[in-house]
Amino acid sequence: MAAPLLPTTLVGSLPRPGWLATPESVRPDWRLEGALLAEGQDDAVLVALKLQEDLGLDIVTDGEQRRRHYIEGFTRGLEGFDYTILVEKRTRGDRYTAPVPTVAQPVVRRQPVLLAALQFARAHTTRRLKVTIPGPMTIADTSHDAYYHDERAFALAIADAINAEARELAAAGADVIQIDEPCFNIYLDKVEAWGIAALDRCLDGVAATTAVHVCYGYGTPAVLAWKQQNCDWSQYQRLLPLLRASRVQQVSLEFAAPGVDPAVLRLAGDKDVLYGCVDVSPAPAEPVAAVAARLRAALAHVPPERLYPCTDCGMAPLPRRLAEAKLAVLVAATRQVRAELTGGAPGHA
Repeated sequence: MAAPLLPTTLVGSLPRPGWLATPESVRPDWRLEGALLAEGQDDAVLVALKLQEDLGLDIVTDGEQRRRHYIEGFTRGLEGFDYTILVEKRTRGDRYTAPVPTVAQPVVRRQPVLLAALQFARAHTTRRLKVTIPGPMTIADTSHDAYYHDERAFALAIADAINAEARELAAAGADVIQIDEPCFNIYLDKVEAWGIAALDRCLDGVAATTAVHVCYGYGTPAVLAWKQQNCDWSQYQRLLPLLRASRVQQVSLEFAAPGVDPAVLRLAGDKDVLYGCVDVSPAPAEPVAAVAARLRAALAHVPPERLYPCTDCGMAPLPRRLAEAKLAVLVAATRQVRAELTGGAPGHA
């Protein structure tokens, strides 16, 4: 079936069911163990896929239901990251403190990390399926490097591991491979110096649609506190020309919460835009009319063939029903604007 105009999607994560993990947490504790945990994760993926399909999302994910955290869920599968030696580190441009793993030996991917999860999801949905992988800069920022002592060399080693993973995921049926790089909004000098090269290295030879997600953070108290006091949202003005020159095909960006002027999207060149038009804070879901207005504003700068309505960021820390309500608004607003563009009925996909 041909993709509709304005295909809807989400950044990646959805809240985990309360029977699987402690709710509304970025790093929850699993409530099951061993075979029961694996079975519970399977069930949670099925629930996440059905939710997205029932709501009418066009491009789905497994909700990252198997990952305790979006970074840890990948790096624990690589050789070199030692989670028995945690170090408190200032991360994200000195905004936050987090316990991070130590890297005291080379980063190597010996075996697939996310392949089995992709194969399970692929077997249970006919929709276009996206897999998300944390990016080299963001992983490096969330690790204690006791081996490379050179951030660029560390990031490029991570990029090689990501590339091997991404190639295998694409070959196994992933339609979209998305690299999550929130740090691209923070370390712009590094993005220019080596970040784009590392991103391109991740995507070399990947036979799927490729995307990069750049945001201002989850809807957690620490991130919300930073957003409330921040007054500079100009990062895209420098970042987008850099991404325009990269090999990535799609850019996923946050616009709803910070209120960034979508006119900046003109700097994205011919990239597809996964347009964050739904806030992922714990605030109630916004009216459909507000999200539809954001989409119309974006369409003044991006042709409809390249605009993908999306959430601002992942939704893992949210209450489940709130996340569902926000996704329902995303779909309803998109259908309304899609009908305006095509002359169809807004109630139809």
